[in-house]
Amino acid sequence: MMLPGSSVTDTRRRRARLIAAVAIPSAVFLVVSLLGASAALSGTNELTVPGTGITTTLRTVLLAAFSLQLGEAAANRLARTVPDAPESAPRSWALAAALAGVAAAAGQIVVLAGDGSLAAGLFSGDIVDTYATRPGALALLEANGFLFSAVCIALRRPALAPAPLALVAVGEALRAHPEADSPLLGSLLTLIHLSAAALWAGGLVHVLRTIRLWRGRPDAARALLRRYARPAAALFAALAATGTLSTLRRLPLEAALTTAYGRALLAKLALVAVVGALALAARLRLNRSSDPNSPTGPVRPARAEAATLAAVILVSAIITAVPVPVASG
Repeated sequence: MMLPGSSVTDTRRRRARLIAAVAIPSAVFLVVSLLGASAALSGTNELTVPGTGITTTLRTVLLAAFSLQLGEAAANRLARTVPDAPESAPRSWALAAALAGVAAAAGQIVVLAGDGSLAAGLFSGDIVDTYATRPGALALLEANGFLFSAVCIALRRPALAPAPLALVAVGEALRAHPEADSPLLGSLLTLIHLSAAALWAGGLVHVLRTIRLWRGRPDAARALLRRYARPAAALFAALAATGTLSTLRRLPLEAALTTAYGRALLAKLALVAVVGALALAARLRLNRSSDPNSPTGPVRPARAEAATLAAVILVSAIITAVPVPVASG
């Protein structure tokens, strides 16, 4: 028989673990996002752009919101193909993600209006003029994409919500490649790279949430994870191919260690290698275990994979906030 005091103690412990599980990663995210770009720029003699910390933070939120929303839509479609799947589904994060995306994109406009300062931008009279600039117009395009998506969800048309996210993907692709030399190729590579990364990371998060909800149905959970693993391999191949081509186009070999862009890119490549190893471990466990949620099942390495993908998104945001190196000569 459980004593009332022990029940209260267990509840407090669970609450403390939940708070720690949220607070610690959030603190790490804030520190890295605010200081990561400055750390990468240290000792490179490159021009420091004002507001790199807040820009990195906003861009991380934007990329995460895009990934969660697109991945949730894709994972829900996979779940519907599982034979005799439970009707239960995790609570949707799509509306919260869309609103976070609107705030992050709008925040970038404010930072641009404030010349790198969020506080100055809030009281600046130049926000309307910022729309006329290329970065401001693209940020507005992305904000509208998230806003239209949120409206679809609010009107109970969730099937239509992923469509406006195309504006976000196009805005990111155009923003990343303003150069005059073959901008179309660069934008296309970014479009494929971003879409593949979002489907992989966001899809994995929602699949793991669904599998946790389906604990009592290990066969259905295993089938869902198998359905995710098949396209995930193709997404990884697309990421590797487009990432390699983009790197060869934009990063001179001699700048790999001497520029912030090169340093951040090397950190991203290391994280992607870890993600690949964790994905392989999860796939091997999936073939050997009948219950994904068992101690020897694929869920544990898959959770580590999702956490590492979150770090990849953060480093990707840092890459977009630092100067792009220019080949010498």
